[in-house]
Amino acid sequence: MIKTEKILHLKSSRGRKVRVVREHYVRERVPCYSSLCQAGCDNNGKVLPGDLTHYVVPDVGVVVDYQEILEFRELQGIVFTQTACQAVHHCKGRSRQYNRLRNLLKDPRHDSVLFANEFQEYSFCLREIGESQEQWQTRCVYSAAVWYYNHLAGLMDVVMITEDRDVIAQYSNLHSGVYVISVQEYLQNFWSALRAAHELYSSICQALQEKESECTEKEFTDHLPAEVLEAGIKSGRYIQGTLNVNKHRALTEASVRAEGLSDKNAELSSEVLVYGKKNRNRAVHGDIVVVELLPKSEWRGKVSALTEGQLDEKNGEDLQSKPMPTGRIVGILQRNWRDYVVTFPPRESTQSQSRNSQRILTVPWDYRIPKIHVSTQQADALQDHRVVVRIDSWESTSLYPNGHSVKVLGRAGELETEMQTILIENSIRVPPFSDAQLREMPVNSPEKPWKVDPAQVAERRDLRDSHLVFSIDPAGCEDVDDTLSVRSLAGGKLLELGVHIADVTHFVPEGSLTDLEAHARATTYYLADRRYDMLPAVLSADLCSLLGGVDRYAMSVVWQLDAHTLAVDKVWYGRTIIRSSYQLHYELAQALLNGEQAEVPELSLLSPYEKDAKLAELTQALEMLTHVARHLRAQRDQGGALELEGVEVRAQLDNEKNITALVPRQPLEIHETVAECMIYANHWVALKIHESFPHQALLRHHPPPRQEFFNQLVESAKSRGFAIDTRSNKALADSLDKAVDLQDPLLNRLLRMMATQAMSQAHYFSTGAISEDQYYHYGLALDRYTHFTSPIRRYADMVVHRLLTAAIDVDKGQSPNKALATNKELDELAHHINKKNRAAQQAQKLSTELFQCLYFKDRDPGTDPCCVTDAVIYAIRDNGVLAFVPLYGIKGPVYLKNREGLVLSAEQDRRCEWQSGSVRRYSDHIMTTSTIGTTTFKLFNHITVRISVQSSRCHADSVSLELVYNRPHQIGALHQTQSHGRNQLVQEVVRLAQEASQQVQEKATWRPKLSKEEHEFCQSKSPNLYLLLEEIRELSLMEIEY
Repeated sequence: MIKTEKILHLKSSRGRKVRVVREHYVRERVPCYSSLCQAGCDNNGKVLPGDLTHYVVPDVGVVVDYQEILEFRELQGIVFTQTACQAVHHCKGRSRQYNRLRNLLKDPRHDSVLFANEFQEYSFCLREIGESQEQWQTRCVYSAAVWYYNHLAGLMDVVMITEDRDVIAQYSNLHSGVYVISVQEYLQNFWSALRAAHELYSSICQALQEKESECTEKEFTDHLPAEVLEAGIKSGRYIQGTLNVNKHRALTEASVRAEGLSDKNAELSSEVLVYGKKNRNRAVHGDIVVVELLPKSEWRGKVSALTEGQLDEKNGEDLQSKPMPTGRIVGILQRNWRDYVVTFPPRESTQSQSRNSQRILTVPWDYRIPKIHVSTQQADALQDHRVVVRIDSWESTSLYPNGHSVKVLGRAGELETEMQTILIENSIRVPPFSDAQLREMPVNSPEKPWKVDPAQVAERRDLRDSHLVFSIDPAGCEDVDDTLSVRSLAGGKLLELGVHIADVTHFVPEGSLTDLEAHARATTYYLADRRYDMLPAVLSADLCSLLGGVDRYAMSVVWQLDAHTLAVDKVWYGRTIIRSSYQLHYELAQALLNGEQAEVPELSLLSPYEKDAKLAELTQALEMLTHVARHLRAQRDQGGALELEGVEVRAQLDNEKNITALVPRQPLEIHETVAECMIYANHWVALKIHESFPHQALLRHHPPPRQEFFNQLVESAKSRGFAIDTRSNKALADSLDKAVDLQDPLLNRLLRMMATQAMSQAHYFSTGAISEDQYYHYGLALDRYTHFTSPIRRYADMVVHRLLTAAIDVDKGQSPNKALATNKELDELAHHINKKNRAAQQAQKLSTELFQCLYFKDRDPGTDPCCVTDAVIYAIRDNGVLAFVPLYGIKGPVYLKNREGLVLSAEQDRRCEWQSGSVRRYSDHIMTTSTIGTTTFKLFNHITVRISVQSSRCHADSVSLELVYNRPHQIGALHQTQSHGRNQLVQEVVRLAQEASQQVQEKATWRPKLSKEEHEFCQSKSPNLYLLLEEIRELSLMEIEY
């Protein structure tokens, strides 16, 4: 090791230049991370393959400006130098890029490594007198490239890529075997077929050229320096928070949730309003910003009226709520830019723009995002197309941010384009599983069927012959990840209840490529016409699916209960081998419970005597299971468990096991029976892993909601004479149970929907990150809870399975096979999973809305009877009401006053017509007055609405509700189960999706039946809604803000 000196020129906090001399140590042996190494380097971790034609070393400028190209997985053998990485790290505003670079280097799926060139004795370069920083950095990178070539004894050519023509001229002929070329030449010579990389390179080049030619006249005030912002936040002068733009008034209204100010100033305990584009000062939805409060005389209130379209600042004066703290943004702590989908405007709109530079002002799909300048030479070809762009900068001299295009999705309005838009807008990336990942999968084919490993038989408890194991799922379900067992012990004194979950982690080792992909996805994504699995189909639909009649590995929780009191005597956790005897669907299981005649497929070939005996055994098990579940539910009810309104659906499948419709599922007791058993298992596993690892367990909690969020629920119920007590979950549950109108069952449903909307979201956390009194799950009334029962579709469950395995090893006196994640690592993982779960819920919600629009789009609202239906008023606004359409599950605004000032008034037959008049709002009703009289619209009244689609070229289409009659649509049929409408809606839309994709499903000859897409890409197009009740409940009740 040799000591040298490194001279740095830094700036002090006061802006003065300071010369700093630091000791710097270099050594001869530094890992090269190449499989061709013959010098015995200590190459732990990723290693570059030796079967490539060359290694590529990007210089600092390429890493800073063109990193997105280097992120293509097709590019192999990339050596990032320490010099280039540090340049990105110290570049202002590049923190997110630096984090992406770090993740790129960590990810074994990317063929790239980091070379510590500044610590290698023969590649380290001292900065010479008079040498600029850029020249020194280039020399360091070139020296590293030469070192690589020499270190590998000339076995591998090295290509250094740069965008500096002077560098190419200076270094290209200095050393044989080391080539210096431009990025464009590199792509043309080595990756000519990678069109996406070429298009991205062109887009980035144009964006950089436009940035250099920008004007200097300021449109916004400059952001304050970081040290000033930090000092202001500490002193309380400034407020830090995340910017949330109102999607219905995106041009004018945004807010910042104040962080940590409730103790200092009661007025600032909630949010700060940011009104207008100038006060927003170049901040984008999701950025972490710093706000300065305006004088109280300039405070405003939020607009409380329904909004038709987007208001600008000129006509934005409307009815406002009580004035609230209002401020302006003075700085941005962190940019949270992502990929955005934009639409290129049609030819007429671009005529006024500069055609020479082809700098087009594109319109983002998300209303909350400002228009983005994109430079392109394909402006004409991209008209009316959806394009993925990334924001590069937003200078104070520009009204709009500058960006570059990344990928063309397709023409706006086409189904596949819109579905891909939904994925990208929610930062969901689901590429086909790679060959490397699939090579990790076990083989199961007719020629080589999978068998239980004898070594596993010796290690696991074998339940195949001793226990009656069965599953209860929706009809046609093939990814069965949970089974149940129950039996009587000790002459009837004890009951043994077992929950057996697919042992996914046996097939997916921690740190494997499949595990990394599952970690990145975090969940299976269910859209209206397809699903994207978290795991390859060979696991999710085959070896990890607990199908009937086949041997499978499981993780089991088995309780011994007192037969009379059902108190827990003992509980056992462990790995098992099971063979499910029956694969029941809900309706069949309920029929057996009811004593009805039902055909069990597994018993069809038995003799009548054997069949009766087996059927009696199965029925008895179902009865015991239901008895236990009733007791468990009663226990949770006593603790205050909530029953909230959700949309329960089942999948209707065709002969090919593809979904053709979603129909409302009739509530059966067996649904609750299975759910209670799963909740019980999750609760006990949470107790176990928290006991074993008090500061490193992954649990799930549901914080109590803020009391002010219940205001609408309390006031709405009061208008109908019901008192809602929100002081605790038990009081809330009891009062909701009493709020029943026998004349209108929908009233209680709507009240429960309001209660759900008031709830905070449940989320995962690490037990070391929060205090123990915050572990409580408000909705389930449990002190400990986690997710254990669905590892096929949730990564959190896989993490919990590994924790449970480690806890079992600890109980045996063994050390866990792998070191557990630290509290910090587990907390970061929990945040990642929570974020992906929110994205999954939002994507499913948006895809459902898309299909609703597709269903109504080609229908004539004036003549088609499907477009006229019943709705219920559930909220009052200044110029209208919010209504819920139970037939289709649609919620939306109904305007009683339009922009022309006309109001809707009812005539004698209660038909509503637009008239000149006025509107007046009260707490529980709204009145319109016109020449024909006064019309009153009360909370929970039934009205008749007409459904149509409001089309948008640049944004998502939306469903529009228009008031037709101030009375119910069909008197006498309101409270009947109306499944036909939703069934017809989804059936029709699925048909459109199938026609648009034009892909014929192939019938598999080997079970499990995998579609063509599952075979080719290990992705499934048809959705499976198994165990989606929790997600669907949260999704369907997400309130629309107006």
